[in-house]
Amino acid sequence: MSEKLYRVAVLGGGSFGTAIANIVADNGHPVHLWLRSEERALEINEKHENEAYLPGIALNPALRATTDLATAVESADIVFVAVPSKSCREVCRTLAGLLSDNCILVSTTKGIEADGFKLMSQVIHEEIPNARLGVMSGPNLAKELADRQITATVIASQDTEVTEAIQTLLQCSYFRVYAGEDTYGLELCGALKNVYAICSGIAAAMGVGSNTQGVLLTRSLAEMCRFAVNKGADPMTFMGLAGVGDLFVTCTSPLSRNYRVGFALGQGKDLNAVVAELGQVAEGVNTLRLLKDQAEQLGVYMPLASGLYDIIYNEKSLDDVVANMMSADQTRDVDFSLR
Repeated sequence: MSEKLYRVAVLGGGSFGTAIANIVADNGHPVHLWLRSEERALEINEKHENEAYLPGIALNPALRATTDLATAVESADIVFVAVPSKSCREVCRTLAGLLSDNCILVSTTKGIEADGFKLMSQVIHEEIPNARLGVMSGPNLAKELADRQITATVIASQDTEVTEAIQTLLQCSYFRVYAGEDTYGLELCGALKNVYAICSGIAAAMGVGSNTQGVLLTRSLAEMCRFAVNKGADPMTFMGLAGVGDLFVTCTSPLSRNYRVGFALGQGKDLNAVVAELGQVAEGVNTLRLLKDQAEQLGVYMPLASGLYDIIYNEKSLDDVVANMMSADQTRDVDFSLR
């Protein structure tokens, strides 16, 4: 626990938002968790549980939930935005007039807005231009984090006071927070890896071997880096926790929503039925369409993303897509350069 006490609000009562709010409470800082469900807010406040998203996890009694956004952010020093990407702009537009001066905003949402291919920090900046902004991402499965298993993440910002404040706020015996500056690359890592987690889930359902898994993970990373460099991100960001680390975790763990979507698709289930059954947002499904369109506009070669798009939206068979990939022209292993 740090000596300085921060007043904190976490917006979004899903699994990750709840896990972050619980760490803040464990570290002794006053924290409000904002969510839309009155029933769930009551459950958190009275039973200290969020059974829908983190079943079996006991929450710190000091964590207070509310459905009133103004109450949540009143006098807050730090606000974490952990809402689904489709809700981010709406929430931030409402938030704009409620924040105190010098408040720090941290985006944790791993998604992309369709209009203009905008990452969540860009959306936040448009709605709250004067916000002191940071982005947090890494191999952070919420269930394991809430279970207090050893985890690490990255907070990136051009403002060193922002990164230092988040490190001070969240650092504890089981959660380590590293600092970075490449906010765009960090956020792009978090959004893109969800697409490849769906690919990995499909492969797992097919029962592929370790060699194939190795190929899939490394080619996924190559595609992500190739696209990121084209968009102006630092490829070295993809070599760290938010890149390799998050990609590995999301592509191999059944706790990953996107992996579970892919696994179900690999079993022959319908996408709409899979998403409905999941009951939570799988950002990779939405990101895939945007990534495919953007890659075509920019002329970036992304065979895995294109293949997954064909499987999901063009109803091509897995066998045909794999055959086309294996018969494609041979290319370089690592085909981006440091700038």
